[in-house]
Amino acid sequence: MTSTALPELTLPQMLRQQAQAMPAHIAIRQKDFGIWKPVRWDAYYQRACHFGLGLRALGLPAGGHVGVISENRIEWILAQMGAGLVGAVTVGVYPTSPTPEVAYVVGHADIEIMVCEDQEQTDKVLAALDELPRLRRIVVMETKGLRSFAPEMRQLISTFDEVEQIGATSGNKTLIDEALAQQTLDDIGLMIYTSGSTGKPKGAMISYRNIRGVVPGIVERLGLSADSTHLSYLPLCHVAEQMLTTFVPVYVGSQVNFGESIRTVQEDLREVAPTMFLGVPRIWEKLHAAISIKLQETGGLRRALFRWAYAACAGLAEKPRNAWRLSDKAAYFVSYWTIFRALQNFIGLRDAQVALTGAAPIPPDVVRFFRVLGVPLVEVYGLTESTGMITGHRRDQVVIGTVGVPILGVEHRIGAEGELQVRGDMVFAGYYKSPEATASSIRDGWLYTGDVVREEQGQLKIVDRLKDIMITAGGKNLTPSEIENTMKGSPYIKECIIVAEGRKFVGALVQIDLETVGKWAEARRIPFTHFRSLVETPQVRELIQAEIDRGNERLAQVSQIRKFHLLTKELDHDDGEVTATMKVRRSSIYKTYTVEIEALYR
Repeated sequence: MTSTALPELTLPQMLRQQAQAMPAHIAIRQKDFGIWKPVRWDAYYQRACHFGLGLRALGLPAGGHVGVISENRIEWILAQMGAGLVGAVTVGVYPTSPTPEVAYVVGHADIEIMVCEDQEQTDKVLAALDELPRLRRIVVMETKGLRSFAPEMRQLISTFDEVEQIGATSGNKTLIDEALAQQTLDDIGLMIYTSGSTGKPKGAMISYRNIRGVVPGIVERLGLSADSTHLSYLPLCHVAEQMLTTFVPVYVGSQVNFGESIRTVQEDLREVAPTMFLGVPRIWEKLHAAISIKLQETGGLRRALFRWAYAACAGLAEKPRNAWRLSDKAAYFVSYWTIFRALQNFIGLRDAQVALTGAAPIPPDVVRFFRVLGVPLVEVYGLTESTGMITGHRRDQVVIGTVGVPILGVEHRIGAEGELQVRGDMVFAGYYKSPEATASSIRDGWLYTGDVVREEQGQLKIVDRLKDIMITAGGKNLTPSEIENTMKGSPYIKECIIVAEGRKFVGALVQIDLETVGKWAEARRIPFTHFRSLVETPQVRELIQAEIDRGNERLAQVSQIRKFHLLTKELDHDDGEVTATMKVRRSSIYKTYTVEIEALYR
């Protein structure tokens, strides 16, 4: 598929077309109280129209900004599409964000109407009301707890159902068609705020041309079609989930499923059995850890069977299926029916035709693990500023440790410092209210990604962020992500933060995985009461030392971790140590743990 194969339509115009072309097909399913409720394309479009008209009735102007802070659910995309249908712009806010972060994004983005999931999210906005002069109305999806608000606050608040009802009964039926007739591909449809790992989040303006420009490459590379099904659970204020929940489904007519909550993902996966699945590295690491725990809890015979099956199929991780010999097929057949099929069912991915990981580096061992199990996991790469995925493995051409090759429509080149630069319709329109940052990011139409790459076996490998490369006291250049990901391949290590800039050797701050290390300790009758007490047991330090020694064997001598400090608390978003997408804020952590870091080098 080329971009010219798609209609020259914006995302809201395309939603109207799908509603006309296949009104009775199921567009969305949402799970409520254990029951999956289907929504047809015609109902999807109609409800979005009603919500958009309701927003206009509340005083939202054309080109106005609507914010959404919620976990994934149908109301999120009804608000987004409703805003788009009346010519407004949607801005997502992470539901895990504390009040100061919410206040910053809502204020910086000039949001006029804020759509909140429940009382908890509404309270965050109300707490910052004095800092938000542009905000004129709050719309709440779940009404439980609304009576507790003071009467003057209650006048500010409408329920989601009320706004839909206002739109449904408004006589202004021609407004949608008029707004869509004026809408162009160069209009801004979305503002997605960056995670802010190195400073304040920036609002990336995404136009409808950007969205239409990225879809054909995603569809072709991942082999998606109208028959594809997807479970939406990662934050919709992140471009990775947007591309598989709104961009692709609206253009190709595929189905999206919203589970009960972020906490029921594994159960929902088993019920939906989607044909595609997106997991950020932490999700794959958690699934890997969950399987490790299951294997620890099972009998010796099953563990031995797993070890045999994994060894027998280890060579198939990067081997295209059409190149499998008869002996390969026989080994996988036996392994599948004895072990792998049950594990695929356990994680809910037995029917997945493609699974992808992106948004951050992933330990190569984790990719290899799932591919050996028969999960068709591919690594993809993209940025908020590239409207999502711009490179990815072909499903039958995987080189583990790389991110594949550019997708359709993407021009690329490698700059003097090894920086990846890309050009195409998917390059974003710029940062909101920040022309200087836009000018440094886009030059002569080329997006400077800030990521250093090199080619390996004809595919691109992300070396590290240009600004993260460290130089030791001995003048050696180190890429921290390579060292950190090697260590995070262990199911017992959740985070590893390298210290090396200007130092004589590599040190590290290490956070254990509470679940897997806890199970390990229980199996050995090692007493502990909480995270800190577990970390401070000598046996746990020995366990982590052994895991680091194992990782060091695979690194060049200059990159090996000589000393490490075990963190006695988990890194926390509220403490400013990680972003809403769980990216480590290095500068913040280095500042917080100055004493511990200096102790490594005494």
